[in-house]
Amino acid sequence: MRQARSIIAGLVAALVVLTLAPAGPSVAATAKKPPLVKPKAKPKPKSKPAPLPAVKCEKPKFRIFVDVGHTSESFGALSARNDPEFGFNLRLAKLIVGKLKSEGFAATRLLVTDGKARVSLLRRVGVANDARADFFLSVHHDSVPDKLLEEWEFEGAKSHFSDRFSGHSLFVSRQNPHFAISMMFARLLGKELKERGLHYATQYTLPLMGRYRHPLLDKDVGVYSYDQLVVLSRTRSAAVLLEGGSIINRDEEMAMNSPERHGLIAAAVADAMKEFCERRQ
Repeated sequence: MRQARSIIAGLVAALVVLTLAPAGPSVAATAKKPPLVKPKAKPKPKSKPAPLPAVKCEKPKFRIFVDVGHTSESFGALSARNDPEFGFNLRLAKLIVGKLKSEGFAATRLLVTDGKARVSLLRRVGVANDARADFFLSVHHDSVPDKLLEEWEFEGAKSHFSDRFSGHSLFVSRQNPHFAISMMFARLLGKELKERGLHYATQYTLPLMGRYRHPLLDKDVGVYSYDQLVVLSRTRSAAVLLEGGSIINRDEEMAMNSPERHGLIAAAVADAMKEFCERRQ
């Protein structure tokens, strides 16, 4: 009996020693919690200028900016007869402004800038945004990629032409904060031009256009997307770019210098804007 009691006492003492003994290295490693690692904060994305809210169209107060494409220093394309695109743009834009004002859009403004291409683009957009423009219409004239040009002489001077393509075109940007409204006006303008017997340029969907190739959004009236274009994507208002016609096409260049063609285009813009305004009431 004494022997059994001594054996039991020895076992109890051993258990107490094991219970009170410090844990070995492996046990401590598993019990130790790993340090908390705070995730790195993601950089905040650059904020874009807030778009202006779409407003109802009250004709006398509706601020339309008619932008003259390019500048006298950075004049754009050369016509088949060596005349700079800027001159064509300025003449047509002035007529459009006059027609819009005569139809009651008294707040219409002609936008002309100077300087080099990129600087002038940003300046024009900045002026329109700062003035809280309600609509932005940029006026241009068309040419073709250099690889499609042919040589000829006009009045003793060497020049280039391409009679392969003709017609006007309309561009919008899907990055514009008011893309749907821009598209609505572009379609209305395309419809008015079509009803006056004018056709749109079809070459922009062709592979030969290279980097000037653009998706056709409306095949009935010729509305294309030009998503990255500064004057369309960075304006806070709805915006459309109108290529009045091809000045590298020798016959169309002559037409684009005529009062008749100017009158047709200016009237189309005014009628489209009137219908656009009525839909926004």
